[in-house]
Amino acid sequence: MSTMQKTLIAACMAAAFVPAAHAEKYFSDSSLSILYSDDYQAFGPGKRSDTYFTFENATGHNWGSTFFFFDRNQGHGKNADSDDLYGEFAPDLSLGWLTDSDLSMAGGLIKDFTLSAQYENGGGTDVNNFMVGPGIVWNMPGFQYFKTNFYRVWNSETDDDYQTTVVWGMPMEFGPNRILFDGYIDWSSAADDHKSDFHFNPQLKLDIGNYFNAPKVLYAGIEYSYWNNKYGLNDDVMDTESAVSALVKWHF
Repeated sequence: MSTMQKTLIAACMAAAFVPAAHAEKYFSDSSLSILYSDDYQAFGPGKRSDTYFTFENATGHNWGSTFFFFDRNQGHGKNADSDDLYGEFAPDLSLGWLTDSDLSMAGGLIKDFTLSAQYENGGGTDVNNFMVGPGIVWNMPGFQYFKTNFYRVWNSETDDDYQTTVVWGMPMEFGPNRILFDGYIDWSSAADDHKSDFHFNPQLKLDIGNYFNAPKVLYAGIEYSYWNNKYGLNDDVMDTESAVSALVKWHF
């Protein structure tokens, strides 16, 4: 990675530390999740059972947003000793805020454009990946948020590639029942040493806290992971993952 590339990534990540005198915070949300499935795809044709413990933090500001998480997974059975830690940090810098301009267009369907970055670290292969690129903040009817990002990726363990990411959150109400449908889609391009991969990872959660006059605090539901060419590996090494996980999530 060149010095210029590193500088560009660092500049975007520095958006997360804009001086307080220039920043206005809209929200900050942290959560802890526990997930379990016995359908995660292992190397070869087999499945594996894991429990994941996840901490997440999301913030919104006048200058953009940040998202951070780390997973600790605990294997079970023959994979009991294969636990690891993996995390990502993803800041977005609002170009509307940066230029002091209203960048909305398409009849308000597009709300803003961003300069986005992401850092990935850890996991079973100790990745240390950087990515940067433009993003679009959409004003989609019925969605609490909807974003797309287009990244140039500098990988530590494989050849560099490109990634497209879609993230969304859609709250729904059915009488006294409140449901949140959120998640992400990642598509990464192929390179000489790996295949392209596609990961669809939604969550469908019932707001349990709403029944006790504490909405948006405690959720229970499921997560689904469909991952074709997981880690960029073809079916000769790892089958396509199709795993449903039980999920409990607490916000604070």
